[in-house]
Amino acid sequence: MNAYRSFIVITFLFFFGGTLGWFLELFYRRFLSPANPKRQWLNPGFLTGPCLPLYGFGVVVLYVLSLSEACFTRFDSGGILHYLLMFVVMALAMTLIEYIAGIVFIKGMNLKLWDYSKEWGNIKGIICPKFTVIWGLLSASYYFFLFPPVNRLVVWFTEHPWFSFVVGIFLGVFAIDFAFSMHLGTKLRKAAKEFDQKATLDMQKFQSFLRENKLSKFFTPHDDRYLLTPRLDRLEQFIRRSPDRV
Repeated sequence: MNAYRSFIVITFLFFFGGTLGWFLELFYRRFLSPANPKRQWLNPGFLTGPCLPLYGFGVVVLYVLSLSEACFTRFDSGGILHYLLMFVVMALAMTLIEYIAGIVFIKGMNLKLWDYSKEWGNIKGIICPKFTVIWGLLSASYYFFLFPPVNRLVVWFTEHPWFSFVVGIFLGVFAIDFAFSMHLGTKLRKAAKEFDQKATLDMQKFQSFLRENKLSKFFTPHDDRYLLTPRLDRLEQFIRRSPDRV
Protein backbone atom coordinates (compact mmCIF):
# COMPACT_ATOMS: atom_id res chain seq x y z
CA MET A 1 0.00 0.00 0.00
CA ASN A 2 1.50 3.35 -1.05
CA ALA A 3 1.61 6.48 1.11
CA TYR A 4 -1.46 8.02 -0.54
CA ARG A 5 -3.67 5.00 0.05
CA SER A 6 -2.35 4.67 3.59
CA PHE A 7 -3.39 8.28 4.24
CA ILE A 8 -6.88 7.62 2.85
CA VAL A 9 -7.27 4.51 5.02
CA ILE A 10 -6.09 6.29 8.17
CA THR A 11 -8.40 9.22 7.46
CA PHE A 12 -11.36 6.90 6.90
CA LEU A 13 -10.64 5.03 10.15
CA PHE A 14 -10.31 8.34 12.00
CA PHE A 15 -13.70 9.63 10.86
CA PHE A 16 -15.37 6.25 11.32
CA GLY A 17 -14.11 6.01 14.90
CA GLY A 18 -14.76 9.68 15.66
CA THR A 19 -18.38 9.48 14.50
CA LEU A 20 -19.08 6.16 16.22
CA GLY A 21 -17.51 7.45 19.44
CA TRP A 22 -19.59 10.61 19.25
CA PHE A 23 -22.81 8.58 19.28
CA LEU A 24 -21.55 6.35 22.10
CA GLU A 25 -20.71 9.40 24.21
CA LEU A 26 -23.98 11.10 23.28
CA PHE A 27 -26.09 8.28 24.70
CA TYR A 28 -23.75 7.66 27.65
CA ARG A 29 -23.95 11.28 28.76
CA ARG A 30 -27.70 11.39 28.17
CA PHE A 31 -28.64 8.26 30.11
CA LEU A 32 -25.72 7.20 32.33
CA SER A 33 -23.37 10.07 33.14
CA PRO A 34 -23.58 11.20 36.80
CA ALA A 35 -22.40 14.65 35.65
CA ASN A 36 -25.70 15.13 33.79
CA PRO A 37 -28.39 14.57 36.46
CA LYS A 38 -31.01 16.47 34.44
CA ARG A 39 -30.52 14.02 31.56
CA GLN A 40 -30.14 16.66 28.89
CA TRP A 41 -29.03 15.95 25.34
CA LEU A 42 -25.52 17.41 25.28
CA ASN A 43 -23.08 17.56 22.41
CA PRO A 44 -20.29 15.37 23.85
CA GLY A 45 -17.49 16.90 21.80
CA PHE A 46 -15.39 20.02 21.62
CA LEU A 47 -16.22 20.27 17.93
CA THR A 48 -19.58 21.43 16.62
CA GLY A 49 -20.12 18.41 14.37
CA PRO A 50 -20.56 14.74 15.33
CA CYS A 51 -16.93 13.72 15.64
CA LEU A 52 -14.71 12.94 18.64
CA PRO A 53 -11.03 12.90 17.62
CA LEU A 54 -10.17 10.86 20.73
CA TYR A 55 -12.15 7.92 19.36
CA GLY A 56 -10.85 8.59 15.87
CA PHE A 57 -7.23 8.20 16.93
CA GLY A 58 -8.28 5.27 19.10
CA VAL A 59 -9.79 3.32 16.20
CA VAL A 60 -6.65 3.91 14.12
CA VAL A 61 -4.54 2.46 16.95
CA LEU A 62 -6.94 -0.45 17.52
CA TYR A 63 -6.91 -1.25 13.80
CA VAL A 64 -3.11 -1.40 13.75
CA LEU A 65 -3.03 -3.55 16.89
CA SER A 66 -5.66 -5.88 15.43
CA LEU A 67 -3.53 -6.33 12.32
CA SER A 68 -0.59 -7.11 14.62
CA GLU A 69 -2.39 -10.03 16.27
CA ALA A 70 0.43 -12.38 15.23
CA CYS A 71 2.73 -10.59 17.67
CA PHE A 72 0.45 -11.61 20.54
CA THR A 73 -0.08 -15.23 19.45
CA ARG A 74 3.59 -15.92 20.14
CA PHE A 75 2.76 -15.94 23.84
CA ASP A 76 -0.11 -18.42 23.58
CA SER A 77 -0.78 -19.69 20.09
CA GLY A 78 -3.32 -22.28 21.20
CA GLY A 79 -5.37 -20.48 23.86
CA ILE A 80 -6.99 -17.24 24.88
CA LEU A 81 -4.00 -15.71 26.64
CA HIS A 82 -2.95 -13.83 23.52
CA TYR A 83 -6.42 -12.29 23.29
CA LEU A 84 -6.27 -11.15 26.90
CA LEU A 85 -2.81 -9.71 26.35
CA MET A 86 -3.94 -7.93 23.20
CA PHE A 87 -6.97 -6.41 24.92
CA VAL A 88 -4.82 -5.25 27.85
CA VAL A 89 -2.44 -3.55 25.41
CA MET A 90 -5.42 -1.99 23.61
CA ALA A 91 -6.91 -0.73 26.88
CA LEU A 92 -3.59 0.80 27.94
CA ALA A 93 -3.15 2.39 24.52
CA MET A 94 -6.61 3.97 24.69
CA THR A 95 -5.94 5.16 28.24
CA LEU A 96 -2.71 6.79 27.08
CA ILE A 97 -4.53 8.56 24.23
CA GLU A 98 -7.19 9.71 26.69
CA TYR A 99 -4.55 11.05 29.07
CA ILE A 100 -2.70 12.95 26.35
CA ALA A 101 -5.94 14.48 25.03
CA GLY A 102 -7.01 15.50 28.53
CA ILE A 103 -3.67 17.14 29.31
CA VAL A 104 -3.63 19.01 25.99
CA PHE A 105 -7.04 20.57 26.59
CA ILE A 106 -6.52 21.32 30.28
CA LYS A 107 -3.08 22.86 29.91
CA GLY A 108 -3.56 24.37 26.47
CA MET A 109 -7.20 25.52 26.53
CA ASN A 110 -8.17 25.49 30.23
CA LEU A 111 -11.01 23.14 29.28
CA LYS A 112 -11.91 19.85 30.92
CA LEU A 113 -13.87 17.69 28.48
CA TRP A 114 -14.51 14.94 31.06
CA ASP A 115 -13.95 14.54 34.77
CA TYR A 116 -13.04 11.33 36.60
CA SER A 117 -12.02 13.10 39.82
CA LYS A 118 -14.65 11.17 41.80
CA GLU A 119 -13.52 7.80 40.47
CA TRP A 120 -11.18 5.56 42.46
CA GLY A 121 -7.54 5.64 41.46
CA ASN A 122 -7.94 8.56 39.08
CA ILE A 123 -4.95 10.57 37.86
CA LYS A 124 -5.71 14.30 37.66
CA GLY A 125 -9.33 13.42 36.94
CA ILE A 126 -8.31 12.47 33.39
CA ILE A 127 -7.90 8.68 33.57
CA CYS A 128 -8.88 6.01 36.07
CA PRO A 129 -8.89 2.18 36.38
CA LYS A 130 -12.66 1.96 35.86
CA PHE A 131 -12.51 3.52 32.42
CA THR A 132 -9.37 1.61 31.50
CA VAL A 133 -11.45 -1.55 32.01
CA ILE A 134 -14.23 -0.01 29.92
CA TRP A 135 -11.69 0.74 27.18
CA GLY A 136 -10.66 -2.91 27.33
CA LEU A 137 -14.26 -4.07 26.89
CA LEU A 138 -14.81 -1.64 24.03
CA SER A 139 -11.58 -2.85 22.43
CA ALA A 140 -12.75 -6.46 22.65
CA SER A 141 -16.10 -5.49 21.11
CA TYR A 142 -14.30 -3.68 18.32
CA TYR A 143 -12.03 -6.64 17.59
CA PHE A 144 -14.76 -9.28 17.46
CA PHE A 145 -17.62 -7.30 15.91
CA LEU A 146 -16.25 -4.29 14.03
CA PHE A 147 -12.76 -5.17 12.90
CA PRO A 148 -13.80 -7.82 10.30
CA PRO A 149 -16.27 -5.57 8.39
CA VAL A 150 -14.03 -2.51 8.81
CA ASN A 151 -11.08 -4.43 7.41
CA ARG A 152 -13.18 -5.49 4.41
CA LEU A 153 -14.09 -1.85 3.83
CA VAL A 154 -10.43 -0.87 4.00
CA VAL A 155 -9.58 -3.50 1.38
CA TRP A 156 -12.41 -2.20 -0.80
CA PHE A 157 -11.12 1.38 -0.47
CA THR A 158 -7.65 0.37 -1.56
CA GLU A 159 -9.17 -1.22 -4.67
CA HIS A 160 -11.37 1.81 -5.46
CA PRO A 161 -9.20 4.92 -5.09
CA TRP A 162 -11.95 7.13 -6.54
CA PHE A 163 -13.62 6.95 -3.12
CA SER A 164 -10.91 9.27 -1.82
CA PHE A 165 -13.01 12.29 -2.86
CA VAL A 166 -15.59 11.35 -0.17
CA VAL A 167 -12.83 11.19 2.43
CA GLY A 168 -11.59 14.54 1.14
CA ILE A 169 -15.00 16.11 1.74
CA PHE A 170 -15.05 14.84 5.32
CA LEU A 171 -11.51 16.10 5.84
CA GLY A 172 -12.42 19.56 4.56
CA VAL A 173 -15.51 19.83 6.76
CA PHE A 174 -13.51 18.60 9.75
CA ALA A 175 -10.76 21.18 9.15
CA ILE A 176 -13.29 24.03 9.03
CA ASP A 177 -15.08 22.76 12.15
CA PHE A 178 -11.78 22.35 14.01
CA ALA A 179 -10.60 25.86 13.14
CA PHE A 180 -13.98 27.35 14.10
CA SER A 181 -14.13 25.48 17.41
CA MET A 182 -10.54 26.33 18.31
CA HIS A 183 -11.20 30.01 17.59
CA LEU A 184 -14.29 30.15 19.78
CA GLY A 185 -12.60 27.99 22.43
CA THR A 186 -9.78 30.53 22.56
CA LYS A 187 -12.28 33.36 22.97
CA LEU A 188 -13.95 31.45 25.80
CA ARG A 189 -10.59 30.84 27.46
CA LYS A 190 -9.71 34.53 27.33
CA ALA A 191 -13.10 35.54 28.70
CA ALA A 192 -12.85 33.01 31.53
CA LYS A 193 -9.34 34.12 32.48
CA GLU A 194 -10.60 37.68 32.93
CA PHE A 195 -12.61 36.39 35.87
CA ASP A 196 -10.20 33.76 37.20
CA GLN A 197 -6.67 33.23 35.88
CA LYS A 198 -6.62 29.59 37.02
CA ALA A 199 -10.13 28.51 36.12
CA THR A 200 -10.64 25.27 34.21
CA LEU A 201 -14.07 24.92 32.64
CA ASP A 202 -15.82 21.57 32.80
CA MET A 203 -17.33 21.44 29.31
CA GLN A 204 -20.14 19.06 30.24
CA LYS A 205 -21.32 21.31 33.08
CA PHE A 206 -20.74 24.37 30.93
CA GLN A 207 -22.94 23.03 28.13
CA SER A 208 -25.68 22.33 30.69
CA PHE A 209 -25.31 25.92 31.88
CA LEU A 210 -25.66 27.24 28.32
CA ARG A 211 -28.73 25.11 27.63
CA GLU A 212 -30.40 26.14 30.89
CA ASN A 213 -29.83 29.82 30.11
CA LYS A 214 -30.88 29.35 26.47
CA LEU A 215 -27.51 30.63 25.28
CA SER A 216 -26.68 27.72 22.99
CA LYS A 217 -28.31 25.04 20.87
CA PHE A 218 -27.34 21.37 20.67
CA PHE A 219 -25.00 21.66 17.68
CA THR A 220 -23.56 25.04 18.71
CA PRO A 221 -21.73 24.33 21.99
CA HIS A 222 -19.40 27.24 21.30
CA ASP A 223 -21.97 29.79 20.17
CA ASP A 224 -20.30 33.00 21.34
CA ARG A 225 -23.52 34.82 22.27
CA TYR A 226 -22.67 34.19 25.92
CA LEU A 227 -19.53 36.31 25.47
CA LEU A 228 -21.60 39.38 24.64
CA THR A 229 -22.87 41.97 27.11
CA PRO A 230 -25.03 41.65 29.19
CA ARG A 231 -24.64 37.87 29.31
CA LEU A 232 -21.05 37.98 30.53
CA ASP A 233 -22.39 38.27 34.07
CA ARG A 234 -23.89 34.78 33.71
CA LEU A 235 -20.57 33.43 32.46
CA GLU A 236 -18.78 35.03 35.39
CA GLN A 237 -21.33 33.55 37.80
CA PHE A 238 -20.74 30.09 36.36
CA ILE A 239 -16.95 30.41 36.58
CA ARG A 240 -17.04 31.75 40.13
CA ARG A 241 -18.98 28.74 41.38
CA SER A 242 -16.74 26.25 39.56
CA PRO A 243 -13.98 24.92 41.88
CA ASP A 244 -11.79 23.50 39.10
CA ARG A 245 -8.26 24.84 38.74
CA VAL A 246 -5.36 24.09 36.41
